Order: sequence, then C-alpha cells, then structure tokens
Amino acid sequence: MLRLITDFDGPIMDVSDRYYRVYQQCLAETQREGQAVRELTLAEFWDMKRARVPETEIALLSGLDADQAVDFALKRRQTVHTLPFLMYDRPAQGAVETLEKLQRAGVDLTVMTMRRVRELDEAFTRCNLAQFFPENRRYCLPNDYVKTGDVKDKPLLMARALAELPPASDFWMVGDTEADIVAAKTHGVKVIGVLCGIRDRTQLEMHQPDFIANNLSQAVEMVLGSH
Repeated sequence: MLRLITDFDGPIMDVSDRYYRVYQQCLAETQREGQAVRELTLAEFWDMKRARVPETEIALLSGLDADQAVDFALKRRQTVHTLPFLMYDRPAQGAVETLEKLQRAGVDLTVMTMRRVRELDEAFTRCNLAQFFPENRRYCLPNDYVKTGDVKDKPLLMARALAELPPASDFWMVGDTEADIVAAKTHGVKVIGVLCGIRDRTQLEMHQPDFIANNLSQAVEMVLGSH
C-alpha cells in the first residue's frame, strides 16, 4: 500500500490572503493617528514571509518605529490563526483535483497539520474537503493544546501516526515548512517540500528534503511516478 501524508496549509490551502489581511489589520491598529506608513503589496509581503523575514522587520519596513514593531508582532501572532481570519483561506490551485486523483489511484491519504481540531473542521466544512480524509486519517492538535513550536510538535504527530496507521509498503510526506521536513526525516519518511506555501526554495533547501516540487500536483506526480 502506498501512503501519502500531506500538510494542510500550503500544499492544500492557500493561506497568503489570510496572512496579508492580518498584516493589514495589525498595521492599521498599531499605526498612530496621522503617522505615515507604507503598506506592502501582497506580493512584497508574501515574498518576505516565505523568506522568513522577522515580523518586526516587516513592521519597520512598513513605517512603524521599533516599539510599534514589537506591538505589531505580538498582535499578529495573537490574530493570525483566529477563526474570523481563517475564512480567507482557499484551496490552492489544482489541490482538489490532485486529491481526487489520489483517491482514484487508491493511495492511502492522511492529513497532518498544526491546526487545532476546530480550525481544521472549519476549512473541511467550508471547502468540502472532509471527503478526502476519514477521521482516522486526520492528525491535528486538540483544541486545548499548548503549542511548543512546530518543529517540536510535528514530529510528535508523526510518531503518533506511525504508531496508529496500518503498515504501508511505501510512505511519503509532502509539506511546505521545515517542521514537515524535520518530522519526516526524524522518522525515516521520504519527504517532498513544496514551493506553493510559506517557505521559499532557499528555506526548504536548508533542511534537505528528498525532493522539492512546485505544488501538491507535481509532488504527487513524483510519488506516483516512482511506482
């Protein structure tokens, strides 16, 4: 049996609009009355996010001062994963068609995400994605989970999945961040980094995935082509 574990945000969901709207709101809330700021374009902002430019630096480049930059970064962290903004996420181009292709091919498909249950359920319901992942193929965080950091938390999810899922003759992971790569490599799972998410090629290459693909569709072509 061929098994594919995929991250959710990045390979399946395009989160760039959510992140940008949170940036816009936090910039507006932090800006003093009459203060001139320069709102980055979506393209400028997203390039910086993918290159892991610190939040405080993004704030300074937008015209905030050093104290405001600290406030901005805190506001953003508190806001970016809240339900009112999650509604701006959309399935990435070609992602749904690729999930349908995997289903037709009989691939055992699992999602592994740092979203909490309610955050994953919101997207599943709104975008009709639950059909691709039975409940025993969903690995996410409990609603009351206190995160320690994705690079620490995701390998724990992977360990749980490996303990619970039935054996597979071939096993792949697809993700868009260092946490996905670390989780897979910690447990000896082959991993493909995709460029359609929140890390650029330079950031992915630092963590040495087995392959890098443009998106989920291309990653799946690599996996199916290996059989």
